[in-house]
Amino acid sequence: MLKGRDLVSIADLNRDEIHQILNRAAVLKKEWKAGGNRPVLAGKTLAMIFEKPSLRTRYTFEAGMTHLGGHGIYLGPSDIRLGVRESIPDVARNLSRWADIIMARTFAHSTVTGLADNASVPVINGLCDLEHPCQALADLLTVWEHKGRFDGLKFTYVGDGNNVCHSLMLICATLGVDFWAACPPGYEPLPAVQEQARALAQQGGAGIHVVHDPAVGAKDADVIYTDVWASMGQEEETEKRKKVFAAYQVNAALVAHARPDVIVEHCLPAHRGDEITDEVIDGPHAVVLDEAENRLHAQKALIVELLGV
Repeated sequence: MLKGRDLVSIADLNRDEIHQILNRAAVLKKEWKAGGNRPVLAGKTLAMIFEKPSLRTRYTFEAGMTHLGGHGIYLGPSDIRLGVRESIPDVARNLSRWADIIMARTFAHSTVTGLADNASVPVINGLCDLEHPCQALADLLTVWEHKGRFDGLKFTYVGDGNNVCHSLMLICATLGVDFWAACPPGYEPLPAVQEQARALAQQGGAGIHVVHDPAVGAKDADVIYTDVWASMGQEEETEKRKKVFAAYQVNAALVAHARPDVIVEHCLPAHRGDEITDEVIDGPHAVVLDEAENRLHAQKALIVELLGV
């Protein structure tokens, strides 16, 4: 079902395919904790293209390949200089002759689509300015572990309607999770992504809501999620955004609007004292380290499913 496919957008996957990946991730995680994964990727290589720095993405993809008997090869910005030293199509065609699968963490979404359009091996979007599908898979795996279901849940994202918000909105719509985004005016998710999510939600039975009042979004939430207010490439807007987003901090007062058993997620890295307080991120509702761990297992599952092993 997934063999030979790309993952450019989380919307590339239907509900059954997402469940397939999450179920495989759960199996691989259990296997790993019981002593290690079987080397099902022996002799396989993952080409890892990075235009942006990373802790979680680099480590989890590289370690995941090692766990499964394969090898991840890091290609940093100075190694390739995509579109400058060599065209994106030429890079994709060359890597397809050497690697079994490609992961790219880029600035422009068009870079990922350009690689996918020209590669003859699967391409994974490891993050771009439009989406972060691997993070969404890890986040919903974490929700499944803590809640045991998706139907009937209220998932609330608080903050900037960025790439993470886009992928979460799309995956929740597909899985039938009621999704709320509480964002300042002018910082909502892109209208095109909202429209896409609402179309998916009609099939999955979920609701898609975009509001400006974080307390409205957080009311009776089962999951509260936040991310940094200024993403990579927006550093010059940091001080302006701190003023705009001040009322959107995930703190104890906001969490109190949610259900008593709410879980709080953050994709990390966190700017403590800005989008989230120490009290919350270190508190009993936070599951951020579970999410970080689940990046490893969700991505391993994605790789083996795309390679059909």
